[in-house]
Amino acid sequence: MMPDTAAIRRHFLALQTRIVEALAALDGRAFREERWERPQGEALTGDGLTCITEDGPVLERGGVNFSHVRGASLPPSASARRPELAGRAFEALGVSLVLHPRNPYCPTVHLNVRAFVATAEGLPPVWWFGGGMDLTPYYPFVEDIVHFHRTCRDAVLGAGFGEAHYRHYKRWCDEYFYLKHREEPRGVGGLFFDDLGSDGTIPFESAWRLAQAVGDAFLPAYLPILERRLAHPYGERERDFQAYRRGRYVEFNLVWDRGTHFGLQSGGRTEAILMSLPPLARWRYDWHPEPGSPEAALYEALRPRDWAERSAEAPLTGTE
Repeated sequence: MMPDTAAIRRHFLALQTRIVEALAALDGRAFREERWERPQGEALTGDGLTCITEDGPVLERGGVNFSHVRGASLPPSASARRPELAGRAFEALGVSLVLHPRNPYCPTVHLNVRAFVATAEGLPPVWWFGGGMDLTPYYPFVEDIVHFHRTCRDAVLGAGFGEAHYRHYKRWCDEYFYLKHREEPRGVGGLFFDDLGSDGTIPFESAWRLAQAVGDAFLPAYLPILERRLAHPYGERERDFQAYRRGRYVEFNLVWDRGTHFGLQSGGRTEAILMSLPPLARWRYDWHPEPGSPEAALYEALRPRDWAERSAEAPLTGTE
């Protein structure tokens, strides 16, 4: 079947509005909105809405983007993974967000839900959904991480998928958001899925239902964490470590992230694509946290666990 991209577009725009309104209310200031459009006749056409806030009391930077682009042929980053689709026209639309709170005790968070359709004359369309969300703390709290993962699990199960699907998408997230050149995870994971439906084993309605469920779960997964931690006292030490770990976020997004590569190679809007980067970051040479320090606790938390099945009261240990 040919996906109804108009209906998908309406849902994604409504999701963007809902998230932006909730975040603006918490931050006490409106997001800047920028509507953009690529005229017909260019290699890449389409439109979108960029919503961004910077230097707020809660969000040092936050971007919530909607885009809907169309092209005559796939960019290299996509056709390299799916060479059988080279030369096909395509549509790609979705919502993507990254939030960098000011307080180091508030974790950075990422969400993306997207749909992709490739067409060619005389051939059936190829479509798929992708997305997920993941949490990147600096000073981890077990109850926050457990809450985030349980909300992710509930979204998958509530969409009619089984426990095995949840575990697969959780593991996929752990493997995807991994800095291979550092041999360490970017954060504590969440969910990730891609090409959902492209092999014909999952019906369109099921794949679309999961994409909706993941997007709808974002605010329940993240807002309680942000509200719990935004008034936590901090000083220069915590801000310095936050900036150091934000450097890892920059490295992943520029070196490994498929969405960044797709956007830049397809001629997307650079400002919107790179809004995922933090406003401040720093690097040190061969730095390691002092054993037993609050900073060292992060590296223990980064080790993948079955967070959704864990007690929120259980302390982190190295024996799990």
